[in-house]
Amino acid sequence: MPRANPIDKHDLRRRALADSALRTLGELGYARSSLREIANNSEFSHGVVHYYFHDKLQLIVYCVMQYKQTCVTRYDGVIADAGTPEGLVDAFADKLVETIVDEAPMHRLWYDLRSQSMFEESLREAVGQIDRLLEEMIWHVVTRYSALSGIAPAMSPNTAYGMLDGLFQQALLGYLSGRAEALDALREQVRRVMPLVLAAS
Repeated sequence: MPRANPIDKHDLRRRALADSALRTLGELGYARSSLREIANNSEFSHGVVHYYFHDKLQLIVYCVMQYKQTCVTRYDGVIADAGTPEGLVDAFADKLVETIVDEAPMHRLWYDLRSQSMFEESLREAVGQIDRLLEEMIWHVVTRYSALSGIAPAMSPNTAYGMLDGLFQQALLGYLSGRAEALDALREQVRRVMPLVLAAS
């Protein structure tokens, strides 16, 4: 049996630590989490956590980057399976709602981290990288919708991302506040907004 590359083993342990840490980070947020608090809520000791991550910032950036890289691929099936513009919009809206219900703490952590980057310069590069990943994800949906509709997009990728991200964040806040109707509102808003990303026919 081939022996595992030490680098691979190191990365696997970092990923396992990140998966464990995400639960605590999602519950407590950026400001209230420390390496010790994260270790106390995981199967790893504080010493082990500190060995693999120098500080809380390095761990949180790694965690959120890992999560978002996985998250952006979840819309690939929506794009691939769509046969009509309306079908794509409905499936996209349903997937947005599904990820709020299933992973609200992770999205809350992301918005917390993005807000903190306005005050902490050390966060900005990683937040910018994640934002670009999410913008590309949204643009893949928009360009597929454009192709199915036979109409060119009417706005830039960052404009489309800003518009849809704003709707998603509002729905997330509503859901976290106990307003279940926020999810149906998100579906309806996505259906109304998506035609606006296309040029007038």
